[in-house]
Amino acid sequence: MSSNIQTLRFRRPEPKGTAASAPAVKPSRHAGILQDQLRRSQRAPWCPGFSTALRIVLLIRVLAAMYSNLSDCDEVFNFWEPLHYLDRGHAFQTWETSPAYAIRSWAYILLHLTPAKLAAFLLGAEKRPAFFAVRVFLALVSSLCEVKLYRTVVERINYRVGRYLLFMLLFNAGMWTASTAFLPSTFTMYANTLAFSYTLEPASNQNLRRTLFATMAFAAGAIVGWPFSLAVALPFVFEELFLYGADRVSSQAKMSWISARWKRFLTCAAIATLLAIPVVALDTLFYGKLTVVPWNIIKYNVFPDSQRGPELYGTEPAHYYLSNLLLNFNVLVPLALASIPALAITYRVDRKRLGERAPQPDQSSPFTLLGVRLAPVYVWLAIMNIQAHKEERFMFPIYPLICFNAAVTVYLARGWLETAYVAVTKSPYRASRAALFSRFTLSIVSASCILSASRIVAQWKYYHAPLSIIYALEHQEIPRLLNTTGHIYLPPPPTNLTKRAPDEESEPRIDLELIRGFGLRLCFGKEWHRFPGHYLVPDGVRVDWIKSDFNGMLPGHFLETEKKGGLLERVKGTRVIPRGLNDLNKEAAEFYVDAAECDYLVDLDFPLHPVSSQHEPRYAADEETWQRVACRPFLDARHSATLTRTLWMPGSLWQQTNEFGDYCLLKNKANVERKEQMMTVRQVI
Repeated sequence: MSSNIQTLRFRRPEPKGTAASAPAVKPSRHAGILQDQLRRSQRAPWCPGFSTALRIVLLIRVLAAMYSNLSDCDEVFNFWEPLHYLDRGHAFQTWETSPAYAIRSWAYILLHLTPAKLAAFLLGAEKRPAFFAVRVFLALVSSLCEVKLYRTVVERINYRVGRYLLFMLLFNAGMWTASTAFLPSTFTMYANTLAFSYTLEPASNQNLRRTLFATMAFAAGAIVGWPFSLAVALPFVFEELFLYGADRVSSQAKMSWISARWKRFLTCAAIATLLAIPVVALDTLFYGKLTVVPWNIIKYNVFPDSQRGPELYGTEPAHYYLSNLLLNFNVLVPLALASIPALAITYRVDRKRLGERAPQPDQSSPFTLLGVRLAPVYVWLAIMNIQAHKEERFMFPIYPLICFNAAVTVYLARGWLETAYVAVTKSPYRASRAALFSRFTLSIVSASCILSASRIVAQWKYYHAPLSIIYALEHQEIPRLLNTTGHIYLPPPPTNLTKRAPDEESEPRIDLELIRGFGLRLCFGKEWHRFPGHYLVPDGVRVDWIKSDFNGMLPGHFLETEKKGGLLERVKGTRVIPRGLNDLNKEAAEFYVDAAECDYLVDLDFPLHPVSSQHEPRYAADEETWQRVACRPFLDARHSATLTRTLWMPGSLWQQTNEFGDYCLLKNKANVERKEQMMTVRQVI
């Protein structure tokens, strides 16, 4: 008995007058039209192939790479900054990448160096293209994994479930953020999605491919990404070891079947653990000592002492994940959580929906197999909810699986409607022609897509200012400085993409050496957690912290190396144990500079509800010292209505309950004027 979900199909009688009922009569033109209409009505709903689906998904993911926000400061400080250090020789360093603690894998970071270097090779020396090249690379990887899952669902589960899944993935606010995030939990999401696509095949002693590929994908997510992600694989392990799957096993052969299953699984697990060898080798090279990062992560989070542990960085209530998932997945969340109860209802009222008419003692029920494949979402939520320290990125590993669970629930609910309709009308023929069922599923999927699109636009409209402000520094303020001091733009050198003739005109560019001559310093105070990373800050501009009301530990600077130094030169810097960094979240005063030393400052001001303190004065209101270079609106969430700050809708009526502050790039007038004069004199000389 196949474990695939079988679509409930109704036989349609042939219309009178067609070739089927009167083969000896040549069909008229009208009869031919009726046949064409009949064939179209019987045709399955549109399910794009792998290539078409990949192009559609990739388009959306590349848009996310270009326009999504940086929503997690851990992404910047623990991954973008170390990558920038390997690429450019300077960046911020957190305690997690200190050799004294070593809970971040350089092997994972190193995977992203190639697209950054490729962007520099093809597009020149500017850093900004490297940032987006890495994001586009992540978009491609995510698209491949998502489409692989979608096509497997179409082929192994049901084409309707696959269609629902595709649209739920495409226009989902959670996937918009997670798919291109530079985080181990995102890498784990890729690995789990790929592994899950293999687990949808029925387990069998004859199917070594399923076991090996799924095991290796789950192991890659845990070893390279996040070790806790192995919890998602627990239902797969249970199915491999204890369920018949596609095998039909008599009671006499049961012991030999169990022995073969265990032997095969343990062999595959042993092969998968070999992935740890290059990861440990690379981390050992970068940290300068034998380092097993997955174990360090487990030890810190599971076996902390009384002074250490993840709770130092905040705790959240039990409803945190539910609230966060509702923001990103809206109506899909209750559908995903209802998937196993929906399966139980289907077992009672529509058992033939999955192709089972009577349980067979020598094989697994398709209901059992589908229940196992719906279980990872429940397992992961249960484990993560137990932890006091909660973060949005901790849910990334199951984002595509949430969509899968929701798609299955929609499909099963449609089956209930079909069963009820047939029971009332006593006519399978009428049920096969009714539009009620397609409109039901269309309304759910469309509602999810519209709400997600609204959420995505809200994130852009309300919270994109930190990225826009840094762009203004590079493309507005730096050119003004050069023009004011009498310097001119230089034409960019030819890249490997375009070879320019000597007399060919081109767009001007900023001379990076001139910027370094200014010795500019950009500072962040209370907005340190929204720093977008050195990749978006022009070379020659140093970034530092000023004291704010935050009394925890901020990142320090890596040991700087020459820009032209190779990777091995940077490895020397990664082995240095920096002063001031600690795993107790204790403030390091040596990381601060005085605000008077800053040439530029990024700050957030709420004029309608001003708040100031000794360490967080209203810099934007101090017009004698600071001049506004560029400001962008930033939502004041505390004084905005919950609904309108969560979603965006066009029209002033929707926005009237929102309040905004000014997210500003401020210029220290005295400092910058002095440097302008100095550079003007140099230019004259």
